[in-house]
Amino acid sequence: MAQLQITRFGGVDVLQLTEKELPAPAADQVLLDVLFASVNPIDAKTRAGLGWAAQKFKDALPWTPGFDVCGVVRAVGSAVSEFSVGQRVCGMTSGGGAYASAMLAPAAELLPVPKNITHAQAAALPLAGLTARQGLFEFGQLQAGETVLISAAAGGVGHIAVQLAKQAGATVIATASETNHDFLLTLGADKVVDYHDTDAMAALTGQIDLVFDLVGFDSGLTALSLLNAGGRQVTVPTIAVPAIKAVADTQGKTVSGMLVHQDPDGLAALLALCAAGKLQVHVNRIYPLAEGAKAHQAIESGRTRGKLLLDPRGQEL
Repeated sequence: MAQLQITRFGGVDVLQLTEKELPAPAADQVLLDVLFASVNPIDAKTRAGLGWAAQKFKDALPWTPGFDVCGVVRAVGSAVSEFSVGQRVCGMTSGGGAYASAMLAPAAELLPVPKNITHAQAAALPLAGLTARQGLFEFGQLQAGETVLISAAAGGVGHIAVQLAKQAGATVIATASETNHDFLLTLGADKVVDYHDTDAMAALTGQIDLVFDLVGFDSGLTALSLLNAGGRQVTVPTIAVPAIKAVADTQGKTVSGMLVHQDPDGLAALLALCAAGKLQVHVNRIYPLAEGAKAHQAIESGRTRGKLLLDPRGQEL
């Protein structure tokens, strides 16, 4: 099996393609032939040695990134009864490992893929979809009739969040570069604002009940200033939370960080929406596994629309 591993923390050059023997699944595990792995910002941050995941895996190097997978069951452990060989599954795995042609994953972290969802959609959805769902409704407590501002709305998490918020009855204001405005309007955004346009951003002041902040830092502070009195903000880059929260505390506003967590029921609901054609998962580009460094460079640019995937079978889109 092929693996794209982090041998040490650093730039994209630390991603190394290696070969190893196929492992046997433990009792509660499934061995998958990987169809696609999703590339998420957390992968690049971990590779660079930043954030909670880098702390978690620093003593486990070399480590294979990739928390999102769609694959076909190759073998099951002795205690696994819910899946069978040849079945297509997807999930967000807690230990990573999806940047590979095969991987082990806990059976409890996988779900069957509905027939009318593509391999690419199934790989792209779990982490981004759960982050959007949990950020809006669990951490953000978004209610019908409220107005939510979603930053970096054309990205992997953002474009899903726009759709979920609109379906929940919220008024959705999205921030994105001008090239992505039509894309977001077709997904249901009520208004799209170019974050470079300071006057247009300032005109939103006092209109926002909830900010779903996918950027943090200066962008997160700008978004904070737009909240109405008593408004709330969920900031996903956890490293940015303390500085934003310190300002919010002086303004009577609430800021919380979030870490996405396993939620089989939530993922099942997202898969059902996708299968019913009610949730679009936009895959922008698929890279061969060996070009994972290019995928990391693209996602670190902060300018990607939708999702990026890796294909261990080598096909490039």
